Order: sequence, then C-alpha cells, then structure tokens
Amino acid sequence: MIELKTPAEIEAMRPAGRFVASVLTALREAADVGVNLLDLDSLAHRMIRDAGGESCYIDYHPSFGASPFGKVLCTSVNDAVLHGLPHDYVLRDGDLLSVDFAASIDGWVSDSALSVVVGTPRDEDLRLIEHTERALAVAIDAAQVDAKIGDISAAIGDVARSGGYAVNTQFGGHGVGRTMHGEPHVPNDGRAGRGLRLRPGLVVAIEPWLMATTDEIYTDDDGWTLRSADGSRGAHSEHTIAITEDGPLVLTARD
Repeated sequence: MIELKTPAEIEAMRPAGRFVASVLTALREAADVGVNLLDLDSLAHRMIRDAGGESCYIDYHPSFGASPFGKVLCTSVNDAVLHGLPHDYVLRDGDLLSVDFAASIDGWVSDSALSVVVGTPRDEDLRLIEHTERALAVAIDAAQVDAKIGDISAAIGDVARSGGYAVNTQFGGHGVGRTMHGEPHVPNDGRAGRGLRLRPGLVVAIEPWLMATTDEIYTDDDGWTLRSADGSRGAHSEHTIAITEDGPLVLTARD
C-alpha cells in the first residue's frame, strides 16, 4: 500500500531528515585512514542514543539477509557496494567508503547515503562518486507532481550510461514513512513516462548506486554485504524526498 503524507506529516518528518543528515555529516568528517569501521558504527550508535532515536538497521531481518543486521550503519568499502556489515576493518589510504544510514525520530524515518574516498583519491573513484551524486540530483529534479516513477528511474539510468556505467536494478529506491522500506519501489533505470504517477505527499528514498565495470553482484560470506562480481569499486548516493506542489523537498539535505 502506498501512503501519501499530509503537509503536517511531512513537517513532522523533517526532524528525522535533519538527524540522518547530521549523522552522515559527522561520519564523513570522522572517516579517515586508520579509522575502524566499528568505530564509525559506534559513533552513529551514540548519536542515535543521544537524540532519543531508533535504529532502522540493528534488528532488520528481511528475506535477503542471513540474520538480523546487528549494526546501525551500512559501511561498504571498495568492491562492497551495498549493505556492508560493519566489521573489524581499519580504513586504508585510497579506500572508497559508502555509508548508508536510516533512523527513526518520533516515529518517522529518513534514509540517506554518501560515498567518500579516504586519504589519496583515485580519479576513477571520484568520477564514479560524482556520477552517483549527479544521478541523484537529476532524479530529484524529475520528482515533480504528475511525473511518473519512470521519469526518476530514466534520469538515473541516463546519467549512468553517459558515464559508461551499467545499472543493476535489483536494489533501488523505496517508499519511506513510519518504516524504512515501503511502496513504491524506485528502480535505478527505467522508461520515462511509465509507472506510478507522482502525487503530493509521496515520500521516497532515491538511491543511485553504481559499480565501475559491472552490473553484477554477489553476497559476501557475512550474509549481508553485496560485492561487485568482478571486484570493481562501487559508490552510492541517497536522499529521502517528499513530493510537494512546490517541487521535491529533500528531507535529508546536508550542509
């Protein structure tokens, strides 16, 4: 079921969006060579506790997960592209880190992700990240009242292909509200003018993710982390947005 939010409910979702944005900003600043992924998870955990919020990940156990997730962040490094389970790993010079975070404040959820390179960046990694960020920006611009889900999807796919990247559509964006994942599904590729009509009050997470030289993935032995089939690196960008008569409202906008 797709639930449209009232203007008052969208206002009530703003604190969750601001909080998720603040955590990702703190994590981006904390991520550096020599930092352990478990320390990043602990930082986010403390911020959730201090804000009186709730993690959307720690007890999350969908059909594709081997067990309850057990952490509050997804930390995907290099060829890990989605759902990276934080573990005892110390970031090295040049690592490409994607961080995905969702939390609930006062019963409302927001979900967002970013990618950074720690230490000395490689041009090809910066280019990959830039394409996910650009795909996210054009997809948000496409999220207008009376447009279609396919317009969002096509915008992402067009940016990916313009950079020479293939697109995996197994995982994509989704509805957001009282829970982290809801209808509708927002694929990262599609045909403009097709699919659900966008109406005021629809709140979705849009999340383009790309891999450098493949569109195929496999699940790591930890039962969660998704890795590129050929070992190439991945990047991931995401915002939670609300469709409004005044245009798309980015609830998880970062300074």
